[in-house]
Amino acid sequence: MKRLLILGGTSDAAELADQASAMPEVEVITSLAGRTRQPITPAGILRVGGFGGEAGLVEYLREAKIDILIDATHPFAAQISFHAVRAATTCKIPHLMFIRPVWERLPGDQWVEVESVEAAAAVLPELAKRVFLTIGRQQLAPFASLEDIWFLMRLIELPAPDALVPSGVILCDRGPFALENERKLLIEHQIDTIVSKNSGGDATYAKIIAARELGIKVVIVKRPATPPGEKVSDVESAVAWLVNQLL
Repeated sequence: MKRLLILGGTSDAAELADQASAMPEVEVITSLAGRTRQPITPAGILRVGGFGGEAGLVEYLREAKIDILIDATHPFAAQISFHAVRAATTCKIPHLMFIRPVWERLPGDQWVEVESVEAAAAVLPELAKRVFLTIGRQQLAPFASLEDIWFLMRLIELPAPDALVPSGVILCDRGPFALENERKLLIEHQIDTIVSKNSGGDATYAKIIAARELGIKVVIVKRPATPPGEKVSDVESAVAWLVNQLL
């Protein structure tokens, strides 16, 4: 039996774990960073917590006798992806990156593309009065000083009690989100600008469609660079790659 480690934390990773766990020749371990208190629980063995950098990941791969590594972390979790590709090379095990396709700008989109969350905060005073902020609870601080802007912040979980949070309302919810509901949310709260990471995938794309329909601006944070290596963009291709490693 082969031991597969999935670096997870996304719905794609959970779906991949479900399908891989159905293979009798594979033992699946999913590792989560532990930043979310109530994560999606995948099939198989669950490991929670960091590795302590690249050296720690190498040590874990060896101690746990991992045969195959699939990185299905969030597209913005760039550091662990670089650690994973180097650790897999060190341990001489097959490694795959699961990377959702980026959202592409379409006719009607009013995008302002920026390189970072901090850059997104910097451009807002010129653009916005009422912002739908959808960048996660870890990166609210850059927006906290923007006192002339009202924020609707959608988060999976509440921020820490001592976190710097901009003025406005927090809405706790987890995707996927329906287009009709996103449209209604934007209209009800009189949103003029959305701030989002270019996470890709379908679960949160409805807000981009709604913004296009309503003529709302979107400040969109570009993805960080990914390391070189073998990549797929859908669960079916990842499963096919895994099956190939078992032959």
